[in-house]
Amino acid sequence: MTNHGPPRHRRLTVTIIVLALLSACSVISPERPHDSVELAKLRVAVTRAIDTAPLRLAVKREMFRTAGLTVTLVERASQQRALKALWTGNVDVAFTDNVAVLKAVANGAQVQLQGEAYIAGPNTMGLVTLPGSGYDDPTSKPAPRIAVDRLGGLGTLTTRSRMATEGVDPDAIQFTAMPFDAMMDALSRREIDAAWLTEPDISRAQQEFGARIVTDTARGAMLDFPMSSYAATGDTAAKYPATLAAFREVLTEAQQLAEDPTEVREILATFSFLDKTAAALVALGTFPTSLNAVRLQRVADLMHDGEIVGKRIDVSSLVPASALRGS
Repeated sequence: MTNHGPPRHRRLTVTIIVLALLSACSVISPERPHDSVELAKLRVAVTRAIDTAPLRLAVKREMFRTAGLTVTLVERASQQRALKALWTGNVDVAFTDNVAVLKAVANGAQVQLQGEAYIAGPNTMGLVTLPGSGYDDPTSKPAPRIAVDRLGGLGTLTTRSRMATEGVDPDAIQFTAMPFDAMMDALSRREIDAAWLTEPDISRAQQEFGARIVTDTARGAMLDFPMSSYAATGDTAAKYPATLAAFREVLTEAQQLAEDPTEVREILATFSFLDKTAAALVALGTFPTSLNAVRLQRVADLMHDGEIVGKRIDVSSLVPASALRGS
């Protein structure tokens, strides 16, 4: 019987070509997300705040790769420097506390929020002092001298609110701005009565200097206070909408990972001054998985009521339309 089909070597050649094409498709397909974003490499300014733990988890596990993004973390010593890097165009997104970025908005900055980072929990921020300071209770001095990281910032706002609840006249508080190391020196020399700190600096002060908390400023009106977010400039948001949408999507997944405190504590030991033992004892807040304009409006309204800003800020105008629909 005559075989009228193609010669065996031709069938083998066709098979090889088909397999090669299929193999090529399998290699190319993971790269397709690169075509859907305008900017494949995103620079994000961060500090060593515990708030950044989920983002660091996402970068470590290369979670952004599936969205066609390469995210580079740009370390900054303070949130003020992180915001400065944003304004000067040295980064595309910056981690910032909500008071700082909303204050910038009140001063005319064009900003789009990309995600919330952290919500305060018990003992995640507070006034600390050293043993023998004589400042054992918030009411023990009518005009306490308190150090904050910057004047008119988150520390000022939360301290004034908490101290008013404790019965201290917030207008009598003597605030002074200084970095962490200077705070510890000033406390040891009795130049200040207390320092406002957040985790992991509270744990560091306890571990290295024997500090103790005078009062937890994450209580009362400050309970579950939205502390920080990620922000881009208005120009960047307009130029790279798909890129930032992809960033927000992966950030949400990372924030969900942080619902497991073990994940947070393990990575905290890699970027903070704490060892694994101390990191295991750090007080944790919560890592929100949505960008909620109503929740953030609380910060803006407290800032207006506390006369930190002169006009009320409409936070919904700072949130991407897609995120606003989901809030």
